[in-house]
Amino acid sequence: MQEYYLPILAFHVLSVLSWMAVLFYMPRLFVYHQEYSYKRDFVKVVKIQEEKIYKVIGVPAMWGTIISGATLLYINPSLLKQSWMIAKLVVLVFLIAYSFSMGHFRKILEEDKCYRDGQFFRAYNEVPTLLSILIVTFVIMKSIPIYFSISITLFFGFIIYKILTKKVVKI
Repeated sequence: MQEYYLPILAFHVLSVLSWMAVLFYMPRLFVYHQEYSYKRDFVKVVKIQEEKIYKVIGVPAMWGTIISGATLLYINPSLLKQSWMIAKLVVLVFLIAYSFSMGHFRKILEEDKCYRDGQFFRAYNEVPTLLSILIVTFVIMKSIPIYFSISITLFFGFIIYKILTKKVVKI
């Protein structure tokens, strides 16, 4: 199976790119959904976008990423002996949980039962950026830079805090 490693890796990278595009964009739609909830026709269009992006691109891309990644580990199990890969997989669990949480928010937004505001979704939108920075750093460096990981996590924690505590002026 070693001869299939590079094509599977290429598919894995493309799946990750597609999945990350959804993880970065969906929360932005949630912001618009909540902040323009008084514009029913606009929200109707946003709901269609949310559903299609999540179900047609996001979920298949996530599963493509998981399956191709698991296949790569099956072909090269020695990767599981490296600490950076274990760290990557731990962060990946959080990314998968985040992806499922988007499905949850999409569903309650679709039913007009979401009590979260646009400000919450702005902060929520920072999570996949942090997680992707950690994953890419671990993969490229083939190590776990502890001080960097802690610093970037604290930095994003600060950004999320500032977003959540920002005073919103309603017009």
